[in-house]
Amino acid sequence: MSSRLIECLGITEEMAGLFSDASVLGAMLCFETALAAAQARLGMIPHSAAEALARLRADEFDAAALARDARHSATLAIPFVQALTARVETLDAYSSGFVHWGATSQDLLDTALVLLLAEARAAMAVHHDRLENELRDLSGKHAGAIMLARTLLQPAPPTTFGYKAAGWFGLVRRSWRRIDLSFDDALVVQFGGAAGTLAAYGDRGPALVIELAKELKLGVAEAPSHTHRDRLASLVANCGIHTGGLGKVALDVALLMQQEVAEVSERGGGSSAMPNKRNPSSAALILAAATRMPGMVASYLSGMLQEHERAAGGWQAEWPTVAAAIQSTAGAMSAAVDMIGGLTVNAERMRANLEATHGSVFAEKAVMLLGPKMGRRAAQTLVSEACRNQPLRDALARNPQAASALTPEQIAAIDRPEEYLGAAEVFRRRLLDKE
Repeated sequence: MSSRLIECLGITEEMAGLFSDASVLGAMLCFETALAAAQARLGMIPHSAAEALARLRADEFDAAALARDARHSATLAIPFVQALTARVETLDAYSSGFVHWGATSQDLLDTALVLLLAEARAAMAVHHDRLENELRDLSGKHAGAIMLARTLLQPAPPTTFGYKAAGWFGLVRRSWRRIDLSFDDALVVQFGGAAGTLAAYGDRGPALVIELAKELKLGVAEAPSHTHRDRLASLVANCGIHTGGLGKVALDVALLMQQEVAEVSERGGGSSAMPNKRNPSSAALILAAATRMPGMVASYLSGMLQEHERAAGGWQAEWPTVAAAIQSTAGAMSAAVDMIGGLTVNAERMRANLEATHGSVFAEKAVMLLGPKMGRRAAQTLVSEACRNQPLRDALARNPQAASALTPEQIAAIDRPEEYLGAAEVFRRRLLDKE
């Protein structure tokens, strides 16, 4: 049964295909074929068995029937291996006895999931590279666009949009690096046999693991990790962090896009009722993913409590959780590329919003200049009064205490934003250039 209409806002077409029934069956068949090929090269099973398996295709299996039968054994592996054995038997009855030779259900399903994750990593990396490039370009193009900083949603001393975009860049880069490292750790073959000891192969088990890993182009772990789920937990958790970071960027964009602010706008989408509207559509998709992800992370972490050498429930809960986490993260990344790539920046509106504060956002600057002359508390009181009813510059010029403590040049320059950007440009460049 398809659920694409329900899931369409959360996943991309590419990720829907990657975790489709056909793709999952393909990954499972890939594991069994690779296992047989590795075993045949080591002389563990006849080459004819490996050759028979290699002739099969994923579309020969009935996904609906397998899913139905999986509920009886609490694992998809058992009906799949039964169907696989039956298919091989039609080709070579003798070879059918060597299907899934010495492996366990978790070896099959864990490694199949890892194969899917390897494909997901490549697709996600493309989105990330595009997003990094878009953010770098955005920051460089608007390095000098001065705007209000906002703290607790209230106007604060000025910053630049280039610095803001560079902050987004740094957040995205750091969180992706964590995901990338988690992929490095997670993309290993899972192969331990019935109890994680590979006892069925005598002393040749470790050699078979190496051979299987080569066949699948995966890494080799120190030992099987049937109930030690830290590798995938790290990946899921870091997907949560990355999606949360993208959500922060999306929230900034959505807030800056409000008509009362109007400092940026994304391509956006329309409204079914209000044809005048331009909604932050990509931002909404990212925020939806960021809203869902904490629950997925918590679900996976809860499932790490697994009994002894094979879990009853925790492991069975993993597949849909991992798939949903990867799909949601990739969906957010794709939407972020669209959002940033189509972002329009209104530097004039940024300047107008800054000037609309009548200099009040430079209160800190005024206190820093007055404080050494009249004391910090007195300076804060004076500046607070000056900001209430008139432009700060005019109020300071008319105040005898301020006029005696500051030079005319200092008062005239009190609300020039270019002179109160601090290290914004230094930090912007550091964020973009640090490797």
